[in-house]
Amino acid sequence: MALATDDGSRSDEANWFAEAAQAFRQPRIGEAAVPFRVRTTMGDRTLEGYRGRWLLLFSHPADFTPVCTSEFIAFAKAYPRFQALGCELLGLSVDSLFAHLAWVRSIRDAFGVEIPFPIAEDLSMAVAQAYGMIHPDDISTATVRGSFLIDPAGIVRMLSFYPMAIGRDVDEIARTLAALQEHDASGLSTPADWRPGDDGVMPPPSTVQEADARTSAGAPAWYYLPQASQSSSGGR
Repeated sequence: MALATDDGSRSDEANWFAEAAQAFRQPRIGEAAVPFRVRTTMGDRTLEGYRGRWLLLFSHPADFTPVCTSEFIAFAKAYPRFQALGCELLGLSVDSLFAHLAWVRSIRDAFGVEIPFPIAEDLSMAVAQAYGMIHPDDISTATVRGSFLIDPAGIVRMLSFYPMAIGRDVDEIARTLAALQEHDASGLSTPADWRPGDDGVMPPPSTVQEADARTSAGAPAWYYLPQASQSSSGGR
């Protein structure tokens, strides 16, 4: 946002907006994920340590809360599915490591569910702020429900944010991961409600000749050409 005074100089308001935007800057889709080193319930973890595998980095507002507990139980149950897709999970909040350890034990004892992935402490809020999980002017230090799918090359491929009172759809995150992998493998896009095994769609044609060829081939519309995905053809 560019604001200027009559003499062409930047106004105080313009400077405030520029500084706020820089402070709130978070990785965008297609950009490199911000490097981190964190202490977790399973030892130290770094972004570089996940290189070569997919990573779901996700934040939660606080330990020992009902929605967060339901999410971690759901992620734990879905963990084999993520592993089958070559994806690691890393939870994070501004709670201490000792709070995480007590919460993990409580979930195990109360619900019979082991949390099979690490949970990172972020007492300094450095990771939360770098990823835009906490607004710099927010009076609360709790993180929102931010989710980042980071590919094996360290690039952010998906991000989402949920309000603190609303739990995430874990199945949708896993579906998105599978769709990204389908696109990388085949070049196909995935239509609404796509699931592994469903047809993908070809990118839109870029020439009249290509559009006419698709129509002649029986496509329902020149811009919409379904194609068997690698998952449906056994290519994965």
